[in-house]
Amino acid sequence: MTKGNINVSVENIFPLIKKFLYSDHEIFLRELISNATDATLKLKHLTSIGEAKVEYGNPQLEVKIDKEQKTLRIIDQGIGMTAEEVEKYINQVAFSGAEEFLEKYKDSAKDSGIIGHFGLGFYSAFMVAEKVEIITKSYKDEPAVRWICDGSPEFTLEETTDKTDRGTEIILHIAEDSTEFLEEGKIRELLSKYNKFMPVPIKFGTKTHTLPLPEDAPEDAVAETEEVDNIINNPTPAWTIAPSELSSEDYMKFYHELYPMQFEEPLFNIHLNVDYPFNLTGVLFFPKLSNNLNIEKDKIQLYQNQVYVTDEVKGIVPDFLMLLRGVIDSPDIPLNVSRSYLQADGAVKKISSYITKKVADKMSSLINENREDYEQKWNDIKVVIEYGIVTEEKFAEKSDKFTLYPTTDGKYFLWSELEEKLKPNQTDKDGNLVVLYTSNADEQHSYIQSAKDKGYEVILLDSPVISHVIQKLESSKENVSFVRVDADHVNNLIKKDEPIISKLNETEKESLKKNVEETINDKKFTVQLEDLDSTDAPFTITQPEFMRRMKDMQATGGGGMFGMGGFPEMYNLVVNSNSEFANQILKTEDAESKEGLIKHALDLAKLSQNLLKGKDLTDFIQRSYKHLEK
Repeated sequence: MTKGNINVSVENIFPLIKKFLYSDHEIFLRELISNATDATLKLKHLTSIGEAKVEYGNPQLEVKIDKEQKTLRIIDQGIGMTAEEVEKYINQVAFSGAEEFLEKYKDSAKDSGIIGHFGLGFYSAFMVAEKVEIITKSYKDEPAVRWICDGSPEFTLEETTDKTDRGTEIILHIAEDSTEFLEEGKIRELLSKYNKFMPVPIKFGTKTHTLPLPEDAPEDAVAETEEVDNIINNPTPAWTIAPSELSSEDYMKFYHELYPMQFEEPLFNIHLNVDYPFNLTGVLFFPKLSNNLNIEKDKIQLYQNQVYVTDEVKGIVPDFLMLLRGVIDSPDIPLNVSRSYLQADGAVKKISSYITKKVADKMSSLINENREDYEQKWNDIKVVIEYGIVTEEKFAEKSDKFTLYPTTDGKYFLWSELEEKLKPNQTDKDGNLVVLYTSNADEQHSYIQSAKDKGYEVILLDSPVISHVIQKLESSKENVSFVRVDADHVNNLIKKDEPIISKLNETEKESLKKNVEETINDKKFTVQLEDLDSTDAPFTITQPEFMRRMKDMQATGGGGMFGMGGFPEMYNLVVNSNSEFANQILKTEDAESKEGLIKHALDLAKLSQNLLKGKDLTDFIQRSYKHLEK
């Protein structure tokens, strides 16, 4: 038997580990399972190259609880260790000094991943155990050994006959303040969280299996049952399999394995697989999003060699794809890693760029393979695409190939198709393309109808980030302007073949404008007289396009992503001087009647813009009923 001290530079290593990593104490199980998996896969490699002259077989890991003995065991059938290897890998741990450790990690232990940085995976066991045993036998023809340590630097190491088969058993004697890890439910929860897709089967307890009845069994025969190993993980998840070997049903099954409480099917998936200049695999799913930017994020899970790391993947996944779900697995990302490290790391930035490119390529292939199906899904995926156009330049550069512009009539155009459609009839006097759009087809229906009556096409752009998308498009495309269908001067933006002749002279116009201004007496409204078609509405409320767009941006972000300062309420009241109603105002001599006409017309215009509320709305309704009674 050997006795000695573990080779560390400070004697209080174990109290330090327990104290400063306590917020992460549950990861001990992840670390020990990962070590056991590594030992198993190393044996697989050595047998495959002929260096290990043993049968690999079908090894599995096992986790066992003994509540009476207060022990938790992690057992593998892997490579095992000799006494010399235990001395090398377990007893020789070095820090650069207690002072540096305390200074660097006392305030950020959880975020810094100290265990991974210093190779302390095994020693995480002392966060929950008052004593740890290792019983191990190497695949080599050498005796098994037992190592015992009670959390002090002192240990014992001796040969043992208790173990005859190859592999390693870690026995944790659980401390009094960590007895939660003797509960089956807690261990099952941790295994499901961290080790759900480990590449080696993990046994935890047994389950009952019903044996099939023979074909000639009588009708009242009762099937027998037997106890079988309960394997709690899936060693070959979808992202580890070639896409050519997976069906759409396989992807759906995997989706529900990832998110058992999600009952709605995803729209489609993107399979990631790259081995240069970094290694990365994964599967991303597009859920149905519609116009919802506030759905729960952190649904993409990050793995390292099938070991769960985190679902906080900001910095690895582009921000606009945080709305997706799925898995990314990369051995190039450390198992324990801080967010600040992720955001600064060059390899991580390349991963983010690759994912962006892969998603853009997938969108292009989807629309090319089945345009009709893509159009049907557009309303559920557009918020991701449009968010990407705003936030990711590389994605925006490719977006014309798969971004759709639906009309209020339900037709869908790519940008090149839209340009060709609009150019003959929707250009201004300078030859610039004018894209009329609506952000709410119901609220702006009267404006849409007026535009369509003139032969104009109106595009439906109603996602929560559309104001930012429009600004991006106008800055990246030449000679194009987007104008909401209820914006000011919309009627004057489109080039007319024949100008509209005014029905009123200048004196009449001045009188009409004065009558309206004095009656409404509201600084929020600027009265404008325009010579429109006689069929156009007599009164129309519009808003300066720039001001309205800035307000939309403010509403989108508040104080967050696109936050801006407050903007005043400013509107234009466009009076159609060619309408019969304008002529009626001028002809009405009774001041009270004239005021009533103007106020009622203003309320109708407000109503069409959803601006008539509260007492004004109540008064309008009561006044309208009185008109009906007359």
